[in-house]
Amino acid sequence: RYEPRQPDGAAWPPIPDTILKVWQQVSEVERPPDSCLINYYGEDSRMGLHQDRDETDLSWPVVSISLGDDALFRVGQTTRGGATKSHWLQSGDVAVLAGQTRLAFHGIDRTRFGSSRLLPKGGRINVTLRVAG
Repeated sequence: RYEPRQPDGAAWPPIPDTILKVWQQVSEVERPPDSCLINYYGEDSRMGLHQDRDETDLSWPVVSISLGDDALFRVGQTTRGGATKSHWLQSGDVAVLAGQTRLAFHGIDRTRFGSSRLLPKGGRINVTLRVAG
């Protein structure tokens, strides 16, 4: 799922230093990420419970940076059907899935649209860092 080049064949741009610094501060690993996925969540956007399993080596952490509107983040167990806990993420919050939680099912139930003034038209941006390959 992770492509080494953009669809037009161009190289991906480098991950900005400010984002790499977040990884360095929270990941507790020396290796830098090689993937930076950016998702936008609009007013009614959500992401169902899922596991991040497409990476070559699942021992590396996944770091998620929330920007903009608040989001209700739900995290469960490593198997479906177990208990889950929900946490409101605010702009600037960082979530790390590592160790025993690395393969936990997780998702976004909803956003509190208009809760932040960071984005002029509202919404949430999620920046996900990982070692994909």
